[in-house]
Amino acid sequence: MHRIACHECDLVHDIPPMPARATARCVRCNAVLFRAKANSIDRTLAWTFAGLVLYVVAVSFPFLAMKNGPIFNETGLLTGIQLLFEQGIIPLATLVFLTCVLIPLIQMLGLLYIFVPLKLNLRAQYAMPVFRLFKHVKPWSMMEIYMLGILVSIVKLGKMATIIPGLAVIAFGLLIFVLNFALASVDSHMVWERLEGGS
Repeated sequence: MHRIACHECDLVHDIPPMPARATARCVRCNAVLFRAKANSIDRTLAWTFAGLVLYVVAVSFPFLAMKNGPIFNETGLLTGIQLLFEQGIIPLATLVFLTCVLIPLIQMLGLLYIFVPLKLNLRAQYAMPVFRLFKHVKPWSMMEIYMLGILVSIVKLGKMATIIPGLAVIAFGLLIFVLNFALASVDSHMVWERLEGGS
């Protein structure tokens, strides 16, 4: 049995182990307590490994190239952040670095640190604090906003020069979807249950 409080009325329930795709509801207000997810560990690991591959491509390969006559200039995700620092726009550079580079990496490494041992029926030593950190940084991943800004820039700069999207743009765009799929595959109730049970 696992004890959980309703998010709406605070009634405490004793929840038995539930089958995949089952939904637990509050007996007082009928609010959804949680939904059990099928193959959460396997799906989370698959999406996370795919995300890491895309992440490496996104930070390693050219992001955009601008061609205006004989002038050809290429930039990457990290070099773009570096240019913001050099131009003195430190708050924006820091924000882009945190939300588009550091936090997605922390999320994926955190998922691997927790789910690889769970797949092997083990428990990592600091799994509970790492999972708490994962839950706290989850809202701060804002790659979608950065990608939207890139698309707007491509449209505006397209009148001045030829913009050539690099491999990193495609990888970054795919990473947004893959990371969201990985986060959606996480069954928090199952993770807490396994970690508290010590298995």
